[in-house]
Amino acid sequence: MAPSGPITTPITTLLGIKHPILLAGMARTSGGPLAAAVSNAGGLGVIGGFQYTPDQLREIVAEMKDNFASPDLPFGVDLALPQVGGSARKTNHDYTGGKLDELIDITIESGARLFVSAVGVPPKSVIDKLHAAGIYVMNMVGHPKHAVKALDLGVDIICAQGGEGGGHTGDVANSVLIPAVVDVARRYRPKMLGGGPALVVAAGGISNGRSLASSLMQGAVGVWVGTRFVASVEAGCSEEHKQEVVSCGFDGTERTLVLSGRPLRMKTNEYIRKWHAQPDRIKQLCDQGIVPIEFDFNEGNDVDPPHLMGQVAGAIKKIQPAGEIVDEMVEEAVDMLKLGQVYLGGERSRL
Repeated sequence: MAPSGPITTPITTLLGIKHPILLAGMARTSGGPLAAAVSNAGGLGVIGGFQYTPDQLREIVAEMKDNFASPDLPFGVDLALPQVGGSARKTNHDYTGGKLDELIDITIESGARLFVSAVGVPPKSVIDKLHAAGIYVMNMVGHPKHAVKALDLGVDIICAQGGEGGGHTGDVANSVLIPAVVDVARRYRPKMLGGGPALVVAAGGISNGRSLASSLMQGAVGVWVGTRFVASVEAGCSEEHKQEVVSCGFDGTERTLVLSGRPLRMKTNEYIRKWHAQPDRIKQLCDQGIVPIEFDFNEGNDVDPPHLMGQVAGAIKKIQPAGEIVDEMVEEAVDMLKLGQVYLGGERSRL
């Protein structure tokens, strides 16, 4: 039986977690200690496996399990799997280094409950292999049409991330994207879900209980939280990165092609400003399949990579333990959901 928290949704039951809060699988940031801390707190810790070798992924999983409060806690693994070749962006490349099959085998052997694919849909053979091992598959999308593609291939869960989110994002805002993707998901009945509709997890601008409650009311069954957990004690990023989040204003982030050739939200710095003053040069390089920052590295130019974060960084004011963040989110979400019931009853709220 799944642990029971104050908010029960299809995702808490499916994954066996207490709270409908999933750690975003952020490269390096979502390492063993942070993933363990979120799972220990009743959410789902997800390892960010971007560009990890098989040996590195094994080490991170082992480190996470060493930090588990209980050996059977659920967790997930997140890999970036962009389409390469054909009509895909010329700057796309295989972030797994040709080791996707081995990384999937490690994910299965480790006992992961959830596999997450970002910036692309996994091959059908990979989805089938994960399903055969009893692992649910979630795909990140930034547009409703991408949800259709992923669900047609057989994924179980869609993570709809609004353009305000950190890292790779689309153009559609959270408030528009989530209900639109929920409408798409309702048309699908993944076999792994026993005949129920495909599920949607909300992402982009999620940092507190109000955003959790709001996401649930839009039809999502849980939230994918990134930037808020960057500013956590256990986050594997640098202390500088954490401080950059809590010092960021609401106008401090923007999207750029400079870091990966794909739209990616980060906190703007002077290095990015200089590149953004040369939009034609950025386009020229990307059209040739050259990522601007990689061009600078290869040329020996000065490089100052910016810190990734979403617009919600403007609302984050302190670094806290991950467990405390989870507890505060749940407590506030419960208050907000109760407030909604008061509105229906016509009573005055005491909140």
